[in-house]
Amino acid sequence: MQALHRVLHVEDDPSIQEVARIALEVVGGMEVASCDNGQSALDKAAEWQPDLILLDVMMPGIDGPTTLGKLREQAETREIPVIFMTAKVQPSELDHYRAIGALDVVIKPFDPMTLAAQLREIWERSDAG
Repeated sequence: MQALHRVLHVEDDPSIQEVARIALEVVGGMEVASCDNGQSALDKAAEWQPDLILLDVMMPGIDGPTTLGKLREQAETREIPVIFMTAKVQPSELDHYRAIGALDVVIKPFDPMTLAAQLREIWERSDAG
């Protein structure tokens, strides 16, 4: 099983981006790159080849689900697993995000002390790990 090490975090809110970076790098020991919109995520993912993309659902411009669709259209990013992050927690929405290809969904607000463990648990129970 491959260990989860490189995470691309896509989040338009700078404070959430910073908390997640600290949570994943300092607490989780991961290497993190951050983007603040869907277009930059498409470019960065193709270039950097992360193990996993942690993708905000609601962003200006290209939203998370649209970004996921575009990731799946590019040969360089087609196979990179994605976990959505959102404050919208209706069961039908969560089911929809999984149906369009997300491994799972992390609910905001998240606990910075357990975020890395939560991502690793999703990673390990999926085929990605």
